[in-house]
Amino acid sequence: MIDLRSDTVTRPTTEMRKVMADAEVGDDVFREDPTVNKFQARMAEQFGMEAGLFVPSGTMGNQLALNLLTQPGDEVIIDRLGHIFNYESAAAGLISSIQLNTLAGDNGILNASLISGAIRNKNDWDPNTRVIALENSANKGGGACYTREGLLEIRKLADARQLYLHMDGARIWNAATATNQTLDFFGILSDTMSVCFSKGLGAPVGSMLLGTKDLINRGYRMRKMLGGGMRQIGILAAAAEYAFDNHYHLLAEDHRRAKKFAEAVAELDSFEIDTDTVETNIVLFDVKEGAAEPVLAELAGHGVAMVPFGPNTIRATFHFEVGNSELEEVIKVFRNRFK
Repeated sequence: MIDLRSDTVTRPTTEMRKVMADAEVGDDVFREDPTVNKFQARMAEQFGMEAGLFVPSGTMGNQLALNLLTQPGDEVIIDRLGHIFNYESAAAGLISSIQLNTLAGDNGILNASLISGAIRNKNDWDPNTRVIALENSANKGGGACYTREGLLEIRKLADARQLYLHMDGARIWNAATATNQTLDFFGILSDTMSVCFSKGLGAPVGSMLLGTKDLINRGYRMRKMLGGGMRQIGILAAAAEYAFDNHYHLLAEDHRRAKKFAEAVAELDSFEIDTDTVETNIVLFDVKEGAAEPVLAELAGHGVAMVPFGPNTIRATFHFEVGNSELEEVIKVFRNRFK
C-alpha cells in the first residue's frame, strides 16, 4: 500500500532506532534527562527563542501555549481552518476557559487587515482579545504558507494592540523550506511556537513548545497537570533530533513530488484542482461528480491510500516513504482508473 493519508504514517528508520537505543537518559520529571535537555536548548537556539519543552503531541503544545498566554474569558483569533479549532477536541474551552474567534482567511492564511477588524473593544461585555494564533503551513488550507511580509505585518499589529502571537508550527519545517526562510525568522516573530517532529520529519512521536524561559518554566507544571510528565524521554528526543538532522533536507523532494502529482491530477476531467495552491507536501483536490468515498475505495483497491477532506474533497500528503517510483505508480493508477 502506498500510504498518502498523512505524513504522520512515517516509521522510524533502522538508523533512528539505533540512535534511540543508544540515547543517554534520565528522569525528565526531575528535569534530569540529558538528551532531552540538550535537544530543547538546541531547538530554542535554532528558532531564536529562550527555551523549549518537549511534549507528546502538537495538540498539547498548542494548548499549553494558549493556557499560559491567557486568562479565563479571553479570546483567541484564529482562521476557521486552523488545527486548534478543528482537530483539538474543543480543548481550549475545556482546559483554559477561553473562546476562539474564527475568521475566513485565504486557504487557512490570515492577514493583518482581517485580524485587525476582529480585535475586540475593551467593553465590559466583550471577551478580551489576547492571542493571535497562526498555523504555518495550514493543513486544511492544503499546505498553504504565510509570506514573510504577511507575518511581519501581523507581528506589527500584535505589538500595536498588545496581543500575543502563537504559531502552530506543526509543519513549520515545510513552511520554511517552501518560503526559503530560516527557522529563527519564525521564532523571533512569535511569542510561543509549537513544532512537531512526527510529521514530515519522521520521528515516531513528539513536539516541542518554545517560548521565554519564564513561560517554559511554568509550562513544566501545566504539562504535568495534563498528564504529559514523562520519564526517560531521551529515547524520544533522540529520535526527534535524528529526524531533524537527517530528514529536514528531504522535504523539498516531498514538495516536488506533491506538485508533480497535482499536475497529473489536473490533466484528468474527473477532478478539479488549482495547482497554484500546492506549496508544500499537501495536495487537495475535488471529485467533480459524486463523492470522495467511492474514489477512495477505488484507490485503496489498487494499493493507494488517501483520506477524505470534505464530502467531495480528497487529501494526499507526501513524505519521505513515498519516493519517485511510488509517485509514478500513484499517477499510473489515476490515469488508468479515472478519465
